[in-house]
Amino acid sequence: MPPHPSTTGTVVSVSRSPIHGFSKDPVAEINILANHGVEGDAHAGPLVQHLYRVRKNPKAPNLCQVHLLPEELFAELRAEGLEVAPGQMGENITVRGLNLIDLPVGALVHLGSTAVVEITGLRDPCNQLNGLRKGLMKACFARDADGTLLRKAGVMATAKVSGPVRPGDLITIHHPPHPWTKMTPV
Repeated sequence: MPPHPSTTGTVVSVSRSPIHGFSKDPVAEINILANHGVEGDAHAGPLVQHLYRVRKNPKAPNLCQVHLLPEELFAELRAEGLEVAPGQMGENITVRGLNLIDLPVGALVHLGSTAVVEITGLRDPCNQLNGLRKGLMKACFARDADGTLLRKAGVMATAKVSGPVRPGDLITIHHPPHPWTKMTPV
């Protein structure tokens, strides 16, 4: 375990979809499979699974095996008139109480009693968001005080340790050793 402080949160919802659609169906439990992702999800596998990335390089490693999204984003979106529910933005795990966007690359996310995923980068919001709700893509971007573009559509991870994940499970974050690498889109 790294000598850095841990952060804790809670799993709100878990989702998966066996087809390459945009949204995923909330379920009672998902099973994380090491080096694969969410069992039964179309985006799981050791090699890239997102269709537009497969066309570019089908032999690339899959850095997007598991998608995590903060529930707090839903409140921000509601304030802009955009109603979104867990799983609709394509995430596998909706979380509460964690600032996912500020995690460094390599942070380990312990989910429930055994599952562990490793943060690889930011989800890059795409135009498919507008197919769910008009204006959703724009609402998933912001600028910080310095004018830097912020992506708020969650983070991507790879599966490191297998295990079940359910709503209500505790989440613990373990940071990698310094120096930390800031996330970029993957």
